[in-house]
Amino acid sequence: MNKRLLIGLLALATALSCTRTYDVIVLGGGAGGTMAAVEAARNSALTLVVEETPWLGGMLTSAGVSAIDGNYRLRGGLFGEFTDSLAQRYGGYEALKSGWVSNILFNPAVGADILHNMAADAGVHIRTRNKVTDIKKRWASGWTITLESGIRYHARVLIDGTELGDVAKAVGCAELQDRISAQDFTYVAIAKFYDHEVPMEQPEGYDKDYYRNCCDNPLATHVDGLNPLGQKLWSPEMMLSYGRLPDGHVMLNWPICGNDYFAEYLDMAPAQRDSVVREAKLRTLGYLYFLQNELGYKNLGISDDVYPTQDGLPFYPYWREARRIAGLDTMTVEAARQPYDFDLYTRAVAVGDYPLDHHHHQNPRREELSHLWHGKIPSFSVPLGVLIPVEVEDFLVADKAISVTWEMNGATRLQPVVMGLGQAAGALAALAARSRRLPSEVPVGEVQKILLDHGCYLLPFLDHQPTEPAFRPLQEKGIRGEIKGYSITNGWANETWAFPPRY
Repeated sequence: MNKRLLIGLLALATALSCTRTYDVIVLGGGAGGTMAAVEAARNSALTLVVEETPWLGGMLTSAGVSAIDGNYRLRGGLFGEFTDSLAQRYGGYEALKSGWVSNILFNPAVGADILHNMAADAGVHIRTRNKVTDIKKRWASGWTITLESGIRYHARVLIDGTELGDVAKAVGCAELQDRISAQDFTYVAIAKFYDHEVPMEQPEGYDKDYYRNCCDNPLATHVDGLNPLGQKLWSPEMMLSYGRLPDGHVMLNWPICGNDYFAEYLDMAPAQRDSVVREAKLRTLGYLYFLQNELGYKNLGISDDVYPTQDGLPFYPYWREARRIAGLDTMTVEAARQPYDFDLYTRAVAVGDYPLDHHHHQNPRREELSHLWHGKIPSFSVPLGVLIPVEVEDFLVADKAISVTWEMNGATRLQPVVMGLGQAAGALAALAARSRRLPSEVPVGEVQKILLDHGCYLLPFLDHQPTEPAFRPLQEKGIRGEIKGYSITNGWANETWAFPPRY
């Protein structure tokens, strides 16, 4: 036999012997993707998650945003399980209130460890440090994916758990076309105070004038206590305590003349995006250099005990904006503000209570977009159909690339909402795979039943918690429209009640 042919046949046999069929494969271990994998596995679906970095958790861990925004009083399902585990690690929920940006802060490495354990305990097969090189739709049903190593896997249902919706784009999902501009993104850093000075070289392109108005300091340009962008000049101590973690580390994720960075990154070619990511990293290093050399924090430096990276920084930036698929449902600001004028609440699978938080301070068009910075909406529900693309079968989205309007993304992009939607995606995928139905054929009631079985909020009613007997009947009556709640817009923590609130 020809030697080349023999080698080829041996390679083919090796590849075929490595092929395995899963019920559900999640590509991307983001916050939503990880929850999708855990939920699918807990519903008896053989599940694989493939992630390029060493960690699961996406923005919660790999991007360093270890301060959870919103849903503090809506801790249900896997999100509540995750936060309960954090509280247990640190000695209670009060210990998690270490910085003023959030009621729940944690070391990203601790979060990554908890999420890995949740996935492993559920029976998820985890392939970190792996890159997918090819995705193909099978002619009958399901998908075949190929890893960089050449190993192939089959899946009945494929879930996009990436930060930017890269898989949705690769498989041809139609996208919503209402985006005005990408939000600023941030290359977060986790720093700590050493017992000695930790001098750093001046970063390339450093300009101290950019950072002078990050806080109240001798270099700041004061206008009645505000910087030129109209933002409050906090004290340096308040600025650094903003993201203080329970173990004393400091999350550097400061939007006020700090380390936010603007670029229209979604439509960029990979090399161009890599270039702006490098610039964003320099922005963050410049911010730390300013803290050291202009504000005198000589012993504040990048932590050497959090990220296993060469520079100690997270694996990738905090992306606030992803591509957004065109789904069977599209969540809008109007549906959040007036839910009973629409029927989306009847298909609810996840909740949020954060306002429309858009970051556009670094955008040259910031004045045009300033009304979005803290747009008012009540607490809200998100329907199942935002996870299901209109055209691509056997496929779901489980992170920020869901079918929501560009403006509504300012509230649905936050960690608890993404985690809740990821759990819903996992439940739907397991139901579809096990019953050999398309995800679009699975009645929403079947998914809602599983989520209620697992203590999830479908509607943001604060009257009862998941551990109370009255919780489930109230949620069921709510999605049937038998009880219609009313909302109170209350700063950053919005409320919805079925009955008069019990203060």
